[in-house]
Amino acid sequence: MPTQRPHRRPTQRDIAELAGVSITTVSHVVNGTRAVAPATKEAVLAAIEQTGYTGDVIARSLVTGGSRTIGLAVSLSGSPHVATLVQAIEREAAAAGYTVLLSDTHDDVETQRSVVRALRAHRVEGLLLVSAPGDKEVVDELLAAEVPTVLLDRLTTRSDVDQVGPENIQAMSALTEHVVAQGHRRVGFVSGPEGQVTSDERVLGHRLGLGRAGVPWNAELVAAGDFSREGGAAALAQLLTLAEPPTAVLAADDAMSAGVLLEARRRGLRIGTDLALAGFDDPEWADLVEPPLTTMAQPVADIGREAMRLLLRRFADPECDAETVRLSPQLRVRASCGAVSSSPRETALAGNPTK
Repeated sequence: MPTQRPHRRPTQRDIAELAGVSITTVSHVVNGTRAVAPATKEAVLAAIEQTGYTGDVIARSLVTGGSRTIGLAVSLSGSPHVATLVQAIEREAAAAGYTVLLSDTHDDVETQRSVVRALRAHRVEGLLLVSAPGDKEVVDELLAAEVPTVLLDRLTTRSDVDQVGPENIQAMSALTEHVVAQGHRRVGFVSGPEGQVTSDERVLGHRLGLGRAGVPWNAELVAAGDFSREGGAAALAQLLTLAEPPTAVLAADDAMSAGVLLEARRRGLRIGTDLALAGFDDPEWADLVEPPLTTMAQPVADIGREAMRLLLRRFADPECDAETVRLSPQLRVRASCGAVSSSPRETALAGNPTK
């Protein structure tokens, strides 16, 4: 086999000639698209190393043992804070010499399974994953394959995988107490899906906050919004059908807050006057709506940075104990929780005579 490297940039044809194989075989080796005999694979890898072939990140990873890439699997159609999360992760990754491959899970477990496997096929060195409902088997598969993995944003009850997300219970309790302190005794709550840790913790925090404020718990004032704008709108519509509807509503995430705002506008309800509203998360538009929205702001950028820290820690010590990190949100008081001047039900019916 010749020892000189080509003076021009080497190609897969050069690799094939040096290894004595076809270009198709080289492609199968560097892309992992078909099994290749061990001796043939070694010949191809030796040719890649000898020529300094850099035309394919996967080829480089085969020789160096690392692609210097990490995968990020997250739903891009969800909360607006995802952009902030991705930006923080990319900055931390770049500072550590890594490139981020981003894939959209659509918050669907089967889609998540597909994108995770696609990221693994690209030889990512580790994975950051925002859990989709019912994704236990996906995480199990990653751990069984010893892929360094960090779950972020939505926490789970698992203790065998690194995780980072917001503290939910005390934060939601504080938000509830703030709303009750404005004079509200019937406080509606728009929750996420039942059985999801983040959603259940925020419901628990709301209940705890009511108790601390001396307000009895009333399950009929909780409506599921499924962490979506449409769900938030439907949940408010449900709450307004009650014989005694709430004078204030808390939404457990920013997408549902947007849905509540839309439904309130459709019914002619004035936020801060006819109906108080506060939300968990702090979207960019929170201080742009009228009146500005009171929120419990997640430390989204800090979550992204901490996720990268956990992943780099896992790279350095694959046998270290799994760690769960919870970061505290911050209450941002604005004008959307003003006193009620009229019944939300009366206003809603006036704006919708067919209801």
